[in-house]
Amino acid sequence: MSEIPDFAYGEVKALDVKERSIHELLLAMNDISFQGRALGEAYRILIDMFNDPENTIFLGLAGSMSTAGMWKIIKWLVEERYVDVVVSTGAIISEDIYEAMGFKYYKVHPCIDDAMLLERKYDRFYDTVANELDYRKMEGLIREFVETLPEGVYSTPEFLYEFGKFLNEKGIDSIVAAAYRAKVPVFSPALVDSGYGMGLLLAYRSGKHIVLDMVKDFYQLVEIGRHSKKVSAIYIGGGVPKDYVNLMTVAQTLIAEYEEGRHDYYKGFEYIVQFTTDMPQWGGLSGATLEEAVSWGKVSPHAKKRTVHVDATIALPIIAHGLLVGRVKRKNPQNVLEVVVKKH
Repeated sequence: MSEIPDFAYGEVKALDVKERSIHELLLAMNDISFQGRALGEAYRILIDMFNDPENTIFLGLAGSMSTAGMWKIIKWLVEERYVDVVVSTGAIISEDIYEAMGFKYYKVHPCIDDAMLLERKYDRFYDTVANELDYRKMEGLIREFVETLPEGVYSTPEFLYEFGKFLNEKGIDSIVAAAYRAKVPVFSPALVDSGYGMGLLLAYRSGKHIVLDMVKDFYQLVEIGRHSKKVSAIYIGGGVPKDYVNLMTVAQTLIAEYEEGRHDYYKGFEYIVQFTTDMPQWGGLSGATLEEAVSWGKVSPHAKKRTVHVDATIALPIIAHGLLVGRVKRKNPQNVLEVVVKKH
């Protein structure tokens, strides 16, 4: 039998068919090839990430995950405290509320007549539609909440903490309601690019002036990073949430350089996995490799890291069920909410 060459890190093992759990299957996929191996290796990194007791874990969310039926998985990850901080697009944390309010998304063919949908007031998300009038009710609920707030300046986690409390009291069990209960701060750097924007706009036009301070937002995110012994990240997609969390590590470097006089200081991610369908050759951050991030100091040179080029609607259910069946628990969740909502 030949020995493993010194430039290889293991041997490929053909995957046989037998009765086993999804957890055992994911572990076995470490030894196959292509994106199957990537998924297995990402799963193994997640287990290590969750077992590290001094680790603050950031979850970055992009894409149309809630309309695609993924929001309850995200809510479960928050409730089970696999993550300590959520950074999301506004769409993901509003379009889950639509379904939590009792409205439905419907399956359609992606080549359906969109002019007919416009006439019948249905909005399309590739192969899924939502009733426009029900969608407006969800935006109206956001407006109703905004009008209960004292006027003033809020960071998005402060705003979403209050909204989570509001939804929880109404029995609307959404991602931000779960985050409120679990004391997990939720940031949304492009919050108004969603149903929140419509709700805030309608409230603004009626005289309720709520200001979202994005510098305060970023300050709070960076302070969480600075108070953490280690930082790690899970990215579903890319976009603004990925860049926002990445910039947190760069900001800590700048603060160390200019305020504390520490040179060549980096506090990159120790564990990081990314599930994306984007590719690096187009130059966008959503497809940028985790290896590239090392050059910025965003990811530690010795980090455990893996990108999986896969649709998140495939990866998330498999990963979540693997964690459940394998009884993988978070060893020591970090409580960082007080950095954000001290006044509450």
